[in-house]
Amino acid sequence: MAEAHQAVAFQFTVSPDGIDLHLSHQALTEIYLSGVRSWKKRVIGLKNSVVTGVYPASLSSWLFVVIAILATMYTRSDPSMGLIAKIQEHLPIHRVLRTQNCAVPDAWCRAVLFSTMLWLLLIFTMRMCLKQLLSYHRWMFEKHGKMSNTTKVWVALVRIFSGRKPLLYSYQGSLPNLPVPLIKDTVNRHLESVRPLMDDTEYERMTSLSEDFESGLGKRLQWYLKLKALWATNYVSDWWEEYVYLRGRSPIMVNSNYYGMDFMYVTPTPIQAARAGNSIHAYFLYRRKLNKEELKPTRIPGTVIPLCSAQCERMFNTTRIPGEETDTVQHWQDSDYIAVYHRGRYFRLRMYHAGRLLSPREIESQIQKILDDPSPPSKGEAKLGALTAGDRIPWAKARAKYFSSGVNKRSLDFIEKAAFFVTLDDDEQGGVADDPTRIDSYAKSLLHGKCYDRWFDKSFSVVYFKNGKMGLNGEHSWADAPVLSHAWQYVLTTDCFQLGYNAEGHCKGEVDSSLPGPQKLNWEIPPECEEQISGSLAVAQALADDVDVHVFSFEEFGKGKIKKCRVSPDAFIQLTLQLAHYRNQGRFCLTYEASMTRLFKEGRTETVRSCTNESCAFVRALEDVCRRLFHEASEKHQQLYRMAMTGAGIDRHLFCLYVVSKYLQVESPFLKEVLSEPWRLSTSQTPLQVEMFDLVNHPEYVSCGGGFGPVADDGYGVSYCALGEKMLSFHITCKHSCPNTDANTFGGEIRKALRDLLQLLSPEQAEPRKAAAQRPELKKDL
Repeated sequence: MAEAHQAVAFQFTVSPDGIDLHLSHQALTEIYLSGVRSWKKRVIGLKNSVVTGVYPASLSSWLFVVIAILATMYTRSDPSMGLIAKIQEHLPIHRVLRTQNCAVPDAWCRAVLFSTMLWLLLIFTMRMCLKQLLSYHRWMFEKHGKMSNTTKVWVALVRIFSGRKPLLYSYQGSLPNLPVPLIKDTVNRHLESVRPLMDDTEYERMTSLSEDFESGLGKRLQWYLKLKALWATNYVSDWWEEYVYLRGRSPIMVNSNYYGMDFMYVTPTPIQAARAGNSIHAYFLYRRKLNKEELKPTRIPGTVIPLCSAQCERMFNTTRIPGEETDTVQHWQDSDYIAVYHRGRYFRLRMYHAGRLLSPREIESQIQKILDDPSPPSKGEAKLGALTAGDRIPWAKARAKYFSSGVNKRSLDFIEKAAFFVTLDDDEQGGVADDPTRIDSYAKSLLHGKCYDRWFDKSFSVVYFKNGKMGLNGEHSWADAPVLSHAWQYVLTTDCFQLGYNAEGHCKGEVDSSLPGPQKLNWEIPPECEEQISGSLAVAQALADDVDVHVFSFEEFGKGKIKKCRVSPDAFIQLTLQLAHYRNQGRFCLTYEASMTRLFKEGRTETVRSCTNESCAFVRALEDVCRRLFHEASEKHQQLYRMAMTGAGIDRHLFCLYVVSKYLQVESPFLKEVLSEPWRLSTSQTPLQVEMFDLVNHPEYVSCGGGFGPVADDGYGVSYCALGEKMLSFHITCKHSCPNTDANTFGGEIRKALRDLLQLLSPEQAEPRKAAAQRPELKKDL
């Protein structure tokens, strides 16, 4: 094929007359331009490193300090209090200047040197002050609208020391390290969290185990953990990535990977290739901003408090590599192409031509060429992706045996080193407002697809359906969902509100006729490897078939009415889930809610144990309409959430103590039992970047959010999102194999619980409002 030759820089043949060398001018040009782009990226990275390194000061502030010192010297005063003279004594600059016949007075040179030292000292002082300020978290525990004078002063100081126009990573050097909680506090909080789940006998036994652990082995493990905290940037994150994600040997599809959805009510264009053209171009615009650090640092909404941005670094050009004992996350500095899957074939699609990024219309043209390509898959190629969906050990062995050399290695490298992965799906997905089963099918497709038409090891895969809908599947080990969600929402808004489409639904712009076509990847899959692919597919298919998914939007009210009741929307929804689960299962269960710890350097997540004594008391007393208990349970939940965010959670501390015990080869009955407790209700809130969406003027441009698979075989996974002020979205998953769980039934319980709680808190506002009836324009095909 012609495109195969375009990927070769040169060819040669050996004859009796010598070597005949044929160079491809176009390929060498591309190599040269790729090198230029790589060097530009390095120069930008070096510049940003310098700017970030002196933050919160600026490079121009150095000149200000130098001028100020020189000005004071002209007044015959010594601003250095003798230090400039010391510089002359220990660094005889004047001798060097005399030797080189330099006309610049040596006093100026000494003053500049002193000014630079003073400037660096000021930078260090400002960064240490900012780090101490960001270690203050009492503001989070104050009631809304009642800010103390101490916090007001703190906010003013944070603004002063935060500098101006920060880059994405400007705050990294000023973020505090995650503190190690006192072991006594963690053990007591754990006992409090399990009390509503145990009878008196079980609780007494757990109390005894806790006391033995705290007074014995726990002290030894805590000492090692504090030693790690002094040495490492974050005492949790590296172990969390290694042991929770990378060492898992079961399939990452469903069990670990998660998904994100397109707009709920609109499809910008029904043309599959056009939608891909705009959104792929938008992703590369985002990557350019990321590389240049032009993205604003993430902050806690409505505050000046920065969050750690370290997870952003591995978003693109990243792949999870399987291993027999543990996987690894491999990140490459740059990649100028994407990997595309369509009808069992894999393609390499370059995103740059003549040193520039392809326009949306050109990407659409390239995608259309893949869609129109009639060539069949190679033998064994069609379901190759199932290897990434099955168990990890068989995939690791197959990769080492069949993909470590030759054509298979080259093709696999093209996929793994790609910026990201794209699937062109022949199905039509999305939902209709009056047909919720279609949106359930849409979510299920994004979660696992056909089990072989996604590359689950890539940092993320973007799926484009035949009717113009799209979605993504994200791998979890390299970062948490909010990081990828930020990029996804940028792409959605850029696609519709900046790039747009012409009247026919195609991307805007022209196509360069000299563009080389997509390169089809070649494979040589032996029969033994095909058997392994079939085995992995069988495992993955059984897992996918067992997943029950239900997605719904609750449009009767949203966080706007909840806030009017002076209740945290998150606490309201968590108590709703407790009530719904109790009605559905007839019991309480250990509940997982993810809370970010990105207030600290390299922070990821902590667990909020949402099932509390207070929430259980409220649920039991609901028939008595006890509002006081609701507010107590809500405040307790918020307290736990704040403690998790500020490094005083339970589970990450206990997890790290368990890892230390394994290194020391000692057994702890307490830790063994604690870490084996099942999370039958696993929940997470999907953040919405409100500055990207104008939901007031464009309420139809709202995404459903995303979801994940259930953590326990007999439990539920629930992802929820507040869509503007007037709508809530829920993604519920469980397993068909469990007779006691059903996603649709649980969804019905959630709807009923939402209405009951609003009725309890605000009877005058509790008349159900059918939003779809008020907004008939939203009743469109998704």
